Amino acid sequence: MDGQNKVADACAEVLKRNDLGAWTRPAPNLYPHQWLWDSCFIAIGLRHVDIGRAQKEIKSLFRGQWKNGMIPNIIYGSGKKTTDDIWNSRSSRQAPHNIRTSGITQPPMIAEAVVKIGEKMTKKARRQWYSSVFDDLVAYHEWLYRERDPHNEGLVVLVHPWECGLDNNPGWMSEMHLNHLPLWIRIVRSLKLQHVIALLRRDSGIWKSHERIDTIDALGLFSIARRLRRKKYETRLIFRRSHLAVEDLAFNSILVRANTLLHEISKELNRELPGWLHERMKKAPHALELLWHETRAQYFSRNFVTFEPINESSIMTFMPLYAGTITKARAANLVELLHAQQWHTTYPVPSVPKSSPYFQPKRYWQGPTWINTNWLIADGLERYGYHAEAEHIRQRSIELVEKHGSYEYFSPLDGSPAGTNNFSWTAALTIDFLNQ
Repeated sequence: MDGQNKVADACAEVLKRNDLGAWTRPAPNLYPHQWLWDSCFIAIGLRHVDIGRAQKEIKSLFRGQWKNGMIPNIIYGSGKKTTDDIWNSRSSRQAPHNIRTSGITQPPMIAEAVVKIGEKMTKKARRQWYSSVFDDLVAYHEWLYRERDPHNEGLVVLVHPWECGLDNNPGWMSEMHLNHLPLWIRIVRSLKLQHVIALLRRDSGIWKSHERIDTIDALGLFSIARRLRRKKYETRLIFRRSHLAVEDLAFNSILVRANTLLHEISKELNRELPGWLHERMKKAPHALELLWHETRAQYFSRNFVTFEPINESSIMTFMPLYAGTITKARAANLVELLHAQQWHTTYPVPSVPKSSPYFQPKRYWQGPTWINTNWLIADGLERYGYHAEAEHIRQRSIELVEKHGSYEYFSPLDGSPAGTNNFSWTAALTIDFLNQ
């Protein structure tokens, strides 16, 4: 117990060190701004330390909310060197003009964070808390289904890999390389000039080359951002021409769970959701089944244009457990897969199975174990009664942080740390694991 107390204290110190008053930076150097789902995970841990501060963390996200309801993945800190010139989000009539943001969103973890905070409150305080965020939260869900579900089927479309939070995961990278690398990047790749460009990367002094996103992939990601900027983030313009667009499995699984929680919030407040939104949300659990691959007995993301599954295995395939709406039979299939050799590692759960050609144990989302995806999977396993599996993931996650500290991610093979240290969501979710 003393060891766990030391871990909790060390994690709380990381959060304190990264606290900028109203919001928490993910890490001191590499990530100096506010990120959407980072802050949600941070608030989930902060509720055990300072519930008022956890509330403030979530409320601060709404300061960047666009007029159309979108909550951006990045809200830039004032007076800090930024890369927001790649977004120029103020070119959109919908963007806030008193604060700089990106032009895309990130997994909708806000409802989860709101409810987790509410669990620590009295009924009266919880109702007040829910009331303070309800309208903004509904507006965000309305935007997701109004702007990103053009087929009215209950699946939301993403237009940039950064929106899924698992930036360079195999599914998205395979799609990007297949059809969406512009000519100049293909020339750079053919002439092997990426090694020269890599010397100019801002993250060169912070990240080891074998841990960060591949330079060609990084160029592709920035190129897509520029294309979105040129279209001023107008959905109708983005969808008018062939563009990288994916019905992302992880994002939609998280959204299904968020919908369930939003219903709980509305019920406690005795407030009705807009009728059309209610109907669209009802479709989401059934729509998630469109992403099931019968032959391979697992879920995959889907190309929005062709409706073809993106058959690249990654940690996304376990996210429907977190959604909590799949059948027990489907859940059993996923747990069986979790136990399979290709997913078995000393420190679960790798972001890519060992059998994948993409697997690299320390390259960002192409192999490492992340505490946030472990948290999501463990939560889902608990919901389906797989308590031993969930506990194994929790204890291994805590062990990683106890041995090495709050690193961004870890090798699933030997647990060695990678990425940046003093990473906020690692610290926050470890605190939450310790309190379960």
